[in-house]
Amino acid sequence: MESGPADVWPLVHTERRRLVEDLANLPRSAWDTASLCEDWSVHDVLAHLLESAMTTRLQFVAGMVRARGDFHRANRDGIERWQRADPQQTLAEYGRAERATRTPPAHPATRLVEVYVHGEDIRRPLSLPGRYPREGIHAALAHQLRTKVSFEGGRERAEGLRLRDSDTGMSWGEGPEVAGPAVDLLLAVSGRTLGDGQLTGPGAATLLARA
Repeated sequence: MESGPADVWPLVHTERRRLVEDLANLPRSAWDTASLCEDWSVHDVLAHLLESAMTTRLQFVAGMVRARGDFHRANRDGIERWQRADPQQTLAEYGRAERATRTPPAHPATRLVEVYVHGEDIRRPLSLPGRYPREGIHAALAHQLRTKVSFEGGRERAEGLRLRDSDTGMSWGEGPEVAGPAVDLLLAVSGRTLGDGQLTGPGAATLLARA
């Protein structure tokens, strides 16, 4: 499934608004909770999302130059630049960025990957349920399956497997089946660790080991 800018931005804007609503009453102590992103708290992930929403193509390139081409260092620098001492201030700024359409030089579907995967990076450790549109999750998953891990995708993780959305029956790839909700498939392909039983099928152990 392809998704161009006309499809992406309304979905991105909706997801930004939902995340702000979900975190509006989060206690101060909960902001330090470890996210699904290694070494990042939920506050760190939100600051990263804020930076992503506010950074233009030229600013992204400039940041990579400052980080000497190290993508992870650039992300860390961005968090330090945009994270506020008060997490609610970071959240308020993210809310004001809801309708922004800035983007790094990347495929539009990366904006969906960003809000859905990082949304779950925040929500799952806090036991907050996510509500994601099927078309958005499918577009994000399809993009990750086309994109190399070295470019923040998940193509190699799913290689030789058939991924099936247990809610709709839609599938991607060929090989031993991995079945589960599309958002769980997206997280595993994106390198996140899932709990036992969230994915099923003869290929599930292979995908989870690669994640």
